[in-house]
Amino acid sequence: MQKKPTIAISIGDINGICPQIALNAHNKIKEICSPIYFTNYEMIDKAAKLLNIDVPYDFEVEYIKGDFKIRPGTIDKKSGKYSFDSFKKAVIFTKKGITEALVTLPIHKKAWEKAGIKYKGHTDALRDFFKKNAIMMLGCEKMFVALYTEHIPLKKVPKEIKTKKLKKFLLDFYSSLVTHNTSLQIPVLGLNPHAGDDGVLGNEEEKIKKAIKKANEKLKKEIFFGPVVPDIVFTPNFRKNYKYLVAMYHDQGLSPLKALYFEESINVSLNLPIVRTSVDHGTAYDIAYKKDNKINLESYINAVKFAANISQKRIVDEL
Repeated sequence: MQKKPTIAISIGDINGICPQIALNAHNKIKEICSPIYFTNYEMIDKAAKLLNIDVPYDFEVEYIKGDFKIRPGTIDKKSGKYSFDSFKKAVIFTKKGITEALVTLPIHKKAWEKAGIKYKGHTDALRDFFKKNAIMMLGCEKMFVALYTEHIPLKKVPKEIKTKKLKKFLLDFYSSLVTHNTSLQIPVLGLNPHAGDDGVLGNEEEKIKKAIKKANEKLKKEIFFGPVVPDIVFTPNFRKNYKYLVAMYHDQGLSPLKALYFEESINVSLNLPIVRTSVDHGTAYDIAYKKDNKINLESYINAVKFAANISQKRIVDEL
């Protein structure tokens, strides 16, 4: 019988829905992996009492320092620091091989800022921790979208469209995929409406086209194509033929993805020496700790399943 992987679960923002997700999903998660939750029993007990649910008897915790009042739905520097400390220690455990993968529950970027944390989010921090260009890919088995740029102001995106940088991104993205199917084709979206209309609506597409050409030359096969007109990529007839897409910026890729597959999608960090996945939603302060709130666990369970599958594949590949 194959041993279940041990997975680190960073607790996320304790003022949001994260503790409820962890507690409610535990019985399902332990069928997939051996989870270790990076929190402490005092804080998880406080959350459980507010939620009026029990902490499972086999809820294994790795201690994170912190003992403060939970303030449901509130941006707070204490919860921000606690979520960062949980995340950082979970990364260390995974890097050392104590845990075989990392699943992160959502944090609040403003809470991190209030706590004096310099990172804008998990992916930004992972880039610094590992000195690698972590790639953010979101989606589900039906479709995954990789983001060339992520959490930057929209006005800065055009300046980031650089042939050399995009070529490296495309190569890193392809090398990080589990499948290296030689017949795989990956559309790369243009930046402008109508992919620039031959320069009428913008010329960034020329740089995208060059990056695609150079990446394919390096791979010695035609993997990437485009730039594709962004407003056709997510139509049913187009997307049925492609599992992976590359978007130029955050909302270009994620707005249609979430409209299609929000509840089941996950966030995956590629191009790192560790396996890291996350839910595809935020802290949901508006419903945190409220009676009879309806929390969908599908994204979290899918994130754990994906992390478990990838970590098992890595273990097999190393044998």
